[in-house]
Amino acid sequence: MPIHVAITRKVLPGKEEEFEVALRDFLGQSFAHEGVHGAMMITALKEDGKNEIGILRTFADERERDAFYNSKLFKDWDAYASTLTEDPVYRHLTGLEAWFRTPTPPPRWKMAVATLCGVFPTSLFLSFTVGPLIQKLPPPLRLLIIAGCMVALLTWVVMPVVTKVLRRWLKPVKP
Repeated sequence: MPIHVAITRKVLPGKEEEFEVALRDFLGQSFAHEGVHGAMMITALKEDGKNEIGILRTFADERERDAFYNSKLFKDWDAYASTLTEDPVYRHLTGLEAWFRTPTPPPRWKMAVATLCGVFPTSLFLSFTVGPLIQKLPPPLRLLIIAGCMVALLTWVVMPVVTKVLRRWLKPVKP
C-alpha cells in the first residue's frame, strides 16, 4: 500500500523565490529515486503572510520511503533547504486525508460518489456481521462500535481499494 507524506516548510523572509525554484528542481530529480511514486508542491497564498510551502510525496512502501529519506540526494537537499527555511514538519497521511491525494483533486461530487461506494457496502457488511453480536447493548454503545468499525474498515481497507478501482474515473476532466 502506498505511503503518503506531507511536509510543511516555512520559508525564511526574502528566500521564497530561491526556495521555490530549488524545490521544483529537486522534485524533478527525486523521481529518479526508485520508489518515489509522486511529489508535488503546494504554495501558500502570498497575501496570507505565512510563507509556508507544502510538499506531498507518495512512496511505494515504507522501505522505499526510508531509502529515499536516507539517500544522499535527500540529505544534500535537506541541508540546502534548511538554509532557506525553518525546520520542516513531517506528517504521514493515512485514512481520509490520503484517499483522494492527487495533484488535482477530483470534483467533490465524484469524491462523494466514491465515498458512498465504500460506505454503503461496508455498512451492510457491519450490520449483518457485527450488528447481531451487539444488539443487546445500549444504542449509543452499539452506534459507537459500528462507527469505530466503519471508520477503521474505510480507512485501511475499503477506501484504498475503491479509489484504486475508480482512479481513472476520479481524475478531473481537463478543459
